[in-house]
Amino acid sequence: MARFWLGGYAAGAGGIASGISTLVAGDVDSESAGGPLSFGGEVAAASRSPSWISAHPTLDVVYAALEGAGSVQAYRRTGESSFAPLGTAVEAGESVCHVAVAPNGLSLIASCWSDGRVVRMSLDAAGRPSSPTLGAPAADPYALNASPEPQPDSGADLAQATRALRAAAGSEFSHLIPDHDGPIDNVPGVEQVPADAPGVAASRPSRTHQAAFVRDGLIATTDMGLDLVRFWRMVDSQLQFVQQVVLPLGSGPRHMVWHPSGHLYVVAELSCEIFALAPDITGKWRLVAGSQLGAGILPGDTAAELAPSRDGEFLYAGVRGSNTLATIRVRGAGDALAPVAVVEAGVNWPRHHVVVRDTLLVAGQFSNDIASLTLDTRTGVPSAVRHRVEAPSPTCLLAAR
Repeated sequence: MARFWLGGYAAGAGGIASGISTLVAGDVDSESAGGPLSFGGEVAAASRSPSWISAHPTLDVVYAALEGAGSVQAYRRTGESSFAPLGTAVEAGESVCHVAVAPNGLSLIASCWSDGRVVRMSLDAAGRPSSPTLGAPAADPYALNASPEPQPDSGADLAQATRALRAAAGSEFSHLIPDHDGPIDNVPGVEQVPADAPGVAASRPSRTHQAAFVRDGLIATTDMGLDLVRFWRMVDSQLQFVQQVVLPLGSGPRHMVWHPSGHLYVVAELSCEIFALAPDITGKWRLVAGSQLGAGILPGDTAAELAPSRDGEFLYAGVRGSNTLATIRVRGAGDALAPVAVVEAGVNWPRHHVVVRDTLLVAGQFSNDIASLTLDTRTGVPSAVRHRVEAPSPTCLLAAR
């Protein structure tokens, strides 16, 4: 049996959740989550859309991105299925949509979709957040008027990245990746704006969507609006910008997965692609591979979450619109990605999913349910839905300790 805390959208965001709730997956006497699902009800009231929740690494404290309030709230566990607010909510930014807690438990990073903020908060001994500080704002690498000075690693590697993407895509998809003599354009399904058009910087707002603690104190953040993955370090309790990697124009990097191979995999929401990033011998991060999520992706589809299999051999991407799950195999030393299959997710709007041993749990934001699918141990592909339970506008599943 496995227990999860569920984040969700409240009425102000078009949902029906009223707080953080709980899910139980699997039989009581089993370590598997593949058995029946049961919804355990609300464990903490939160009327402003706790759309993402993360746990402290050692304390019985969880942090909710209250997207409707633009703030981060800590909750202390008070019982087996109950939480109480820990301190007051701390302002982060408009539509804060993700919270990542540092492995040492001393800080967290909040990502804000509407204003593009990257916000660091200190955590005290009890886990209370405070003292928000902002990382440097991003500039559009495709807009000539975005910044008079080029950012570190902001565009010098685009030609190399294009060659890597063509090689990774193979003959079936390589024609979709344009030649590069400047900003990449002609991305299928994305309305293009000339890089030198007046006001292009204002037409592409910064949209930070996730932060991930990668390794050796390095932090990565995605900017969906400006097609960037940016890297940071903590210096004297401040976020210090290190470098950025530019992804194809209009791809919309959303979420990331750190892999044991040392690669950082990024799913692109708007182009429904997956990219592999890795550091070179100098420590500079580069774009080393990329792939479409697979055949069957429809125009207008948007990718959501990215999650690895237990052994890291496969990656799973949720696709909203067609409501599917894409399976991608990790090959070589982690620097090659190959689409395997795209199957029905079994829910409407698969916003988030997690892998628990041989089971994939999928949150259907619009169908108000959680579904479980069994993973084929040979092919890695999810099966049809085995179990389902109603849950209010679920947007995040967090494994409970």
